[in-house]
Amino acid sequence: MTEIAERHVLSASGPVIAELHSDGVAHVKLNRPESSNGLNVELLTELHRVIMLLHGNDRVRTVLVTGEGPHFCAGGDVHTFLAKGTELPAYIRVATAYLRLVATGLIRLKAPVVSAVHGYAAGGGGMGLVCASDFVVAATSAKFIAGATRVAMVPDAGVTVTLTHLVGFRRAMEILMLNPTLDAAQALEFGLVTRVVPDAVLLDQAWELARTLAAGAPAALANTKRLLWNGLGEGIESAMPEENQAQEILSGMEDAREGLAAVIEKRKPKFTGR
Repeated sequence: MTEIAERHVLSASGPVIAELHSDGVAHVKLNRPESSNGLNVELLTELHRVIMLLHGNDRVRTVLVTGEGPHFCAGGDVHTFLAKGTELPAYIRVATAYLRLVATGLIRLKAPVVSAVHGYAAGGGGMGLVCASDFVVAATSAKFIAGATRVAMVPDAGVTVTLTHLVGFRRAMEILMLNPTLDAAQALEFGLVTRVVPDAVLLDQAWELARTLAAGAPAALANTKRLLWNGLGEGIESAMPEENQAQEILSGMEDAREGLAAVIEKRKPKFTGR
């Protein structure tokens, strides 16, 4: 990939790194590789801050979202969640509030959003970011899994609406309730991603797409994006508060703690309905 010499650093370190390049592409990198870019409150608050900076910058023509390390985003940070114990509902309340702001912020950005997915895109974090993006370039080896009901919780980030529009009602029901692991070819067939490319050229292809969009007519692209998202109606943004409320309630149940522990311990959960 050819590097661009001129760039403005928006976030130099921490859980999110962001740079605005001279061609108008803002590169946003999830930067918790040790946890597969699992979403915790710290990452979500910083990601929201960066997105707000992008909203206020007329030089931003396209946004490229990538993940550092072996995975794009493994969803919520299950280790952090389980460690909260009975305090998890309060933590979930804050985390999902910021996730809602992040998803809405990406959808409402004037600039097109391109996500480059490698490894796993899972849970409300990975799937949520994918579904809130305008374009998704996936590596051949990429995997997608919803995963929320697997830990006795519900999808969030508006996925109950966005995924349904992307893949259809019956398929969304299957993906969200049975949690199959989709490979890149299936994700492309279902309409979850825009294109699939070999792993070795993922970043090159994502950058090429981002630069092509950045060279387009910004007002025309911004209004086309707005009209397309508005065509989905108010369902996305009205669904997110209800998702968050259900998430907070469910995270206080024993089943949620059992589900999180089972994921960490790589075993089947034993749910009791409590």
